[in-house]
Amino acid sequence: MVLELYLDLLSQPCRAIYIFAKKNGIPFQMHTVEIIKGQHLSKQFSEMNCLRTVPVLKDGNFVLTESSAILIYLSSKYQVADHWYPADLQARARVHEYLGWHADRIRGTFGVLLWAKVLGPLIGTQIPEEKVDRNRRSMDNSLCRLEEKFLGDRAFLAGQQVTLADLMCLEELIQPVAIGYNLFEGRPQLTAWRERVEAFLGTDLCEQAHGAIMSILEQAAKKTIPEPPPEAHHIMLLRIARIP
Repeated sequence: MVLELYLDLLSQPCRAIYIFAKKNGIPFQMHTVEIIKGQHLSKQFSEMNCLRTVPVLKDGNFVLTESSAILIYLSSKYQVADHWYPADLQARARVHEYLGWHADRIRGTFGVLLWAKVLGPLIGTQIPEEKVDRNRRSMDNSLCRLEEKFLGDRAFLAGQQVTLADLMCLEELIQPVAIGYNLFEGRPQLTAWRERVEAFLGTDLCEQAHGAIMSILEQAAKKTIPEPPPEAHHIMLLRIARIP
């Protein structure tokens, strides 16, 4: 039975899984679930994943959510190169160390500009500028910790080879860049890391995965982004309300 992945490439975690599967030659059937259109709220999707979130992996009768869990599952089932998710206990612990910090300090924080510049206006909501400024300061603080704690003098976040940690991080950091906030500017250490990761992944694969997010501002300017359905507005407003 073919592995199925339910993804929206506007989503950072979805892009990480898409890139990982493609890079490692993992065969899968992709089902695009467009969050902006509210497709994740449909009855059919909710029956599969009551959390109503993407990404989702379906392997026969086995359904798995949460990007880090999916990446670990794929790494283990398909026996990909060891550097992604090392067998060595301490090397693997470094990957988990980053993923735990990522969930707390990176995930969510680095997507706020997308809500401020694109998603909020789609439903007629403006995020106060002081919140946007506060978010930028939070991103800058997290980047300092990222460089100091996880990158340091390493080539990659958890060692000298690419791991799941680098893939998850890259996709989050790409998001603000797509919205016009070049957080790599003035950060040569972080820029060099990004170049190493993208060189390893390959230009074609990165461009393929990043196409939708990199054109999001152009789509917004041309008003070609579909308006979210009414049933999605409440959920979107709750997400906006959680922005500190």
